[in-house]
Amino acid sequence: MRHVKVVSCPFCGSEDLQKNGHSPNGTQRWKCKTCGKFFQLSFKNKGRLPDVKRTIITMITNGSGIRDTARVLGISPHTVIGEVKKNSKRN
Repeated sequence: MRHVKVVSCPFCGSEDLQKNGHSPNGTQRWKCKTCGKFFQLSFKNKGRLPDVKRTIITMITNGSGIRDTARVLGISPHTVIGEVKKNSKRN
């Protein structure tokens, strides 16, 4: 019996995808043919998860410090600082 997992784009929900090589750690990369964005289904580095990135911004906005945020999420303070810098450039 063969199990098949349907892969869809996390940005637009399309299933029209193509494989696009591998990341440096060996994880499969995908490209959506509809919206043109690239993504991975899994991450080995916890700080790269989209939910963790959103949580970083939420915690910093609500007054948590860099070290506190890093300790709670189990990631490096450098990851927190980098995400805060990226977010400040967008706004």
